[in-house]
Amino acid sequence: MSAPAGAPRGSRARTAVGVVGELLVTAGLLTLLFVVWQLYWTDFTSGRAQAAEVDQLRSRWAASTPAAPGPVATPGAAPSTPGVSVDVTPPQGDAFAIAYVPRFGPDYAVPVVEGTGTSDLQEGIGHYRGTAMPGQVGNLALAGHRVTYGKPFNLIADLQDGDAVVVATATQWFTYRVQSHEVVRPSQVSVIAPVPDQPGATPTQAWLTMTACHPMHSARQRYVVHALLESVQDRSAGPPASLAAVGQG
Repeated sequence: MSAPAGAPRGSRARTAVGVVGELLVTAGLLTLLFVVWQLYWTDFTSGRAQAAEVDQLRSRWAASTPAAPGPVATPGAAPSTPGVSVDVTPPQGDAFAIAYVPRFGPDYAVPVVEGTGTSDLQEGIGHYRGTAMPGQVGNLALAGHRVTYGKPFNLIADLQDGDAVVVATATQWFTYRVQSHEVVRPSQVSVIAPVPDQPGATPTQAWLTMTACHPMHSARQRYVVHALLESVQDRSAGPPASLAAVGQG
């Protein structure tokens, strides 16, 4: 809206101020709506979608012919050891596993999706392409949001040494135990090396690394948790003891 021709200069100034004020109020409302959408609506929609994906994976696995129970693998055993999964890397964006973390609650179950792109992380926990698959010697490196899109790693800083992180695939359960925590710069990619923080080293154990933005509501750093494979068991044997206490599976 503009002041009428010939209006006093003060009137035109007040009109301009009013227009700017209206624009600022509108911008503030749009920003507030965006924040609500980003923090709450994406949690709701992604959380429901991730739960549905977990149900689909469980149904698909239950419908497949169960394999005969095999030997429990030695923690960190070579991939050729019977009982250790050596899965082909799935296509980008496909869910291929379910992550359970008792410390995060008895109902915590989130799909693990191949890739760590924006769309992948909206679907669940992302698997860094090129890192180890569940049970393999090397580093199963995972990324997840702490806020928005289901926030699967919201409580990552609450993990304690010795806590279980269990990854289920179509055929096996893999129980990892938390060993250490660190906060690093986003550029410090050595945390997902086959031997965490030792780029170029030859791995002899099976690691799992979880990464998430840090601090909360910021991408300035990364919060990192490293866990070591403790045991492997076939799905046909039922859920591992690390989950039985909280009724998972």
